[in-house]
Amino acid sequence: MHAPLRRPVTAAFLCAAVALSAAACGPFANDPTAAKPAGPFGELTGTQILDKAIGATKTARSVTLDIDVTSDGEPLKAYLSVDTRGKCAGTLTVDATGTAELVKPDGKDAYLRFDESFLRAQAKGESPEVQEALLKELRGRWTKTPVDDPDSRDMLALCDLKELLAGFEQGGSGIAKGGETTVGGRKALRLTESGEGEGGGEGEGETNTVYVATEGTPYLLRIVTTGGDEPGTITFTHYDRPVEAKAPPAEDVVVMD
Repeated sequence: MHAPLRRPVTAAFLCAAVALSAAACGPFANDPTAAKPAGPFGELTGTQILDKAIGATKTARSVTLDIDVTSDGEPLKAYLSVDTRGKCAGTLTVDATGTAELVKPDGKDAYLRFDESFLRAQAKGESPEVQEALLKELRGRWTKTPVDDPDSRDMLALCDLKELLAGFEQGGSGIAKGGETTVGGRKALRLTESGEGEGGGEGEGETNTVYVATEGTPYLLRIVTTGGDEPGTITFTHYDRPVEAKAPPAEDVVVMD
C-alpha cells in the first residue's frame, strides 16, 4: 500500500526551518555606553535569541509536534510525539485523503492504521471487489511494516527527530524582536522574520513568527508562517517527555507483503 504523505508534510516542516536560516548574520552593534534593554533575553538581538533557541531545541531528547500547514495547495495535519531513540506515535491527516494512526516502537518495525477514507483513497482505481476486500481486511486493523520499506519510509519521515531538527540552521538574519506573550501556558518572546517579497527567491512574501520560551530552557514553542506557498503553524510541546509507543496486540495486526 502506498501512502503519499512524507514529501509534502516534511517539505512544509522544513520550509519553516529554511526560512529562518536564509542568510548569514552581519556584525552586531556593540556600544558600551548604550542602556541595556530590559526583557527575558536582555541585550541579545532577535537573531541571537533565535540561534539560542535552535541550539537548545536540538538538544531535546523528545518533543511533540502539532503541525497544521498547507502544502501544494492541500491541508496537512500531524500530531506526533517523537524521540531520538526511534520511538514515534501519533496521527497524520491529509485533508482529501484521510487520517493514518502511526506507532513506531523502535527502529525496526512500524504500525499504521488507516481510516476508511484513507483506505478508499489508496484503493482508488481498483475494482469494487478489490476495494471491498481491502476494506474488510484492514478496517480497524493495524498494518505492520519494516521501517526501511520505501512506502514506510515515506510515512515515517516525521519520526526522525534528529533529521527534522537538523533542518533548523543557526546564523540567520533580519530577525526582529517582538513583545512577550504566552504559548500553551508558557511565557514566550515573539520574533518575526519577513521574506523579501520580491525577486522570486525561496520564502518570497512569507512572514515567519517564532515564539521562544522565556523561562527554563529557551526552546522553540511555535512557528507561524503566513503568506507564501506554505502557510501554517508548527507547535512544539512536551519536551523531554517519554514517548508512549507500544506495538498493538498481535490479533489486531496485518503483516503486509
